[in-house]
Amino acid sequence: MNIYVDADACPAVIKDILYRVAERLQIQTTLVANMLLRTPASKFIRALQVPRGFDVADNEIARRVEPGDLVITADIPLAADVIARGGHALNPRGEFYTPDNIRERLELRNFLDELRGSGVQTGGPAPLDHSDRKRFADQLDRFLAKRPKDV
Repeated sequence: MNIYVDADACPAVIKDILYRVAERLQIQTTLVANMLLRTPASKFIRALQVPRGFDVADNEIARRVEPGDLVITADIPLAADVIARGGHALNPRGEFYTPDNIRERLELRNFLDELRGSGVQTGGPAPLDHSDRKRFADQLDRFLAKRPKDV
């Protein structure tokens, strides 16, 4: 199992949690972004810089993900691709995207895009807070505790 991180918009505090998990559990973790990233020196953590462009990082993650892999992203279309490929998707607020909820999330995202396109101000997500960080860490720990140990 690998962990891929949609790193362009991933909060630093979430990356820090992932760095610690990668080292502690010796899980290959790849941060994908269109900008240069600093990562800790580790054989389990790497940064992959992709060219700038719309969805280039997302497309690279979707291309690489295999069944059972975990992707950290707040991007709903990427999460849908990951799920369709047999992977798992967790957002930085600690919510798993599932086959049961991804369609609803896509529909809501598309509706909000239409509203924004017509000039309606929809606002953005609230800043990440301590409870979000804790929920993320707890969900990640629960998920990783259930993974097969021989992969």
